[in-house]
Amino acid sequence: MFFRGQIIGKYKILSTIGSGGFGTVYLAEDTWIDKKVALKVPHKQNLDFGELLREPRLLATLNHPNIVAILTAEKQENVFFIVMEFVPGETLESIIARDGALDLPRALDYTCQICNAVDHAHRQGVLHRDLRPSNVLVADNGLIKVADFGTSRFLEIAAHGTTVIGSPPYMAPEQFQGRAVFASDIYSLGVTMYQMFTGVLPYDTPSPADLDRLMRGDLLTAPRLKNPKIPKAINDIVLKAMAPEITARYQRASELLDEVLAARGGSGRRTPRPGSDASSDVEEIQTRLKAREAPQPRFCWQCRKPLHARSDRCPFCGEAQ
Repeated sequence: MFFRGQIIGKYKILSTIGSGGFGTVYLAEDTWIDKKVALKVPHKQNLDFGELLREPRLLATLNHPNIVAILTAEKQENVFFIVMEFVPGETLESIIARDGALDLPRALDYTCQICNAVDHAHRQGVLHRDLRPSNVLVADNGLIKVADFGTSRFLEIAAHGTTVIGSPPYMAPEQFQGRAVFASDIYSLGVTMYQMFTGVLPYDTPSPADLDRLMRGDLLTAPRLKNPKIPKAINDIVLKAMAPEITARYQRASELLDEVLAARGGSGRRTPRPGSDASSDVEEIQTRLKAREAPQPRFCWQCRKPLHARSDRCPFCGEAQ
């Protein structure tokens, strides 16, 4: 739709970054402030203007260092587009395609950052519904940015929908029936973890005839069988994230993150203080509940990477906070 060198309002098109089922993304320069940005142009331009604004409005509710930030939405020369931050780097998909299975510390680093992003989105009531390595950007400095919320919905809307949305290899069994819930994103995250740890998908794209086997878990092979270097604790976390039954999965990304941190020997949970009484325990529980209600982004003072809301030690560099 746009071409290199084209001027759209104050934006100069530099190149095409990529194209998917819902739109094309261009690298552009904001000529007013000399800053590179990403312009996402939806393929369907004939939608109601309110529908075009759905994605940017949803993105505007998310403010987290592990989620691609939206800057604004515009309509120039009768073309609607979303202006987002440009993330120099590559997708997790291209990294896995090039390197195969990632080394354990790197894969766990990426997992923790993706968990932070998904946890934040879920706390705002937002389902991603298409979480996969091609929608995970890895910046040059190692910072993860989850992108492409074009298929996302607020839970109240998605819970009553019957539309089947997602990428089949990463879709939870219930998504094939149009029933996406928070735990559906956890399943997709589990598949993404599986790929990072093994370099391959857990199974081929399920066909309609495979749905029953998928719902029974018959298609899944333990990642440790494909990569014996994976610790048993991590293997079990991936399998739980990909449990076919919704109730058997982690219900929140924060739960999965806590398990990963514990498996790395850096659990985000504090151990009880010797001699602490019941009142202090209740006080601590209430403090944690407040933290869940109003989470604030935190960063490690040493490596500046995002921290889990309840972590007192950085899972990346190990420094106490």
